[in-house]
Amino acid sequence: MFDKVIKFGNSTIQHGKHSDRVYLMKLDNADVGSIINKLNELANDHKYGKIFTKVSKKHIKIFLNDGFKKEAKIPKFYNGKNDCVFMSKIPVEKRGIIKSDIKKRLDDVLAVCKEKEQLKSEPKISDEFDYKILKYEDVKQLTDLYKIVFASYPFPIYEEDYIKKTMDDNIIYFGIFHNGKLVSASSAEMDFSGQNVEMTDFATIPDYRGNNFAQFLLYQMEIEVVKKGIKTFFTIARGVSFGMNITFAKLGYKFGGTLVNNTNISGNIENMNIWYK
Repeated sequence: MFDKVIKFGNSTIQHGKHSDRVYLMKLDNADVGSIINKLNELANDHKYGKIFTKVSKKHIKIFLNDGFKKEAKIPKFYNGKNDCVFMSKIPVEKRGIIKSDIKKRLDDVLAVCKEKEQLKSEPKISDEFDYKILKYEDVKQLTDLYKIVFASYPFPIYEEDYIKKTMDDNIIYFGIFHNGKLVSASSAEMDFSGQNVEMTDFATIPDYRGNNFAQFLLYQMEIEVVKKGIKTFFTIARGVSFGMNITFAKLGYKFGGTLVNNTNISGNIENMNIWYK
């Protein structure tokens, strides 16, 4: 069961047991005075383990006064001007603890990323593969791909109607095909009002990994979203994934922080890294 997305005033909140959290996805200035009470109420009523927020730097003090702590930051996130800060409160103590073996893996991933040089040229893929922006006729293949790659996900990306709705709204999907079969995909989820985009949903069928698809797709995604007036790119990547974190590091993204035990993805609640450009 996926977590619910609800409106509170003009703000957007996701909550549910899937990721066992409340997530303030988008805060409207008009709701600043009342939103924290709503977040706390949801967490208390449902006994969620984490309250996670994405807010403008100008609202930090209000959240700090209520016990929230900073986890990550993206400079110039809103319209290329105002910083975004990811803040959280952990009602359930164990939710804020990272196991020692996981902590070592997170540190190892970031250490490798620091050693990687940025790409000097445009990423390429073999001529045997075809690339395109996905349309309605590709949705069935896309949902099938996501079912293969992701054991769990915080949004209903396995549902064709959901994918079509988001295509009509604010998400561009990208794909790589082999002999007509979709073997790799990604998506760009754009916030037009804030002129920022989340580069997300990277998925490759296991037999096709190692072909440089993620770097190629990310490069193509950047080209497309700039045409839409987007100024800031970011991702929320699995902290233990060497491949995805390295991909963003090599394309010039900067590390913004780690979100502790944040998202149910691939079957577990995992620590997620913020990268931005």
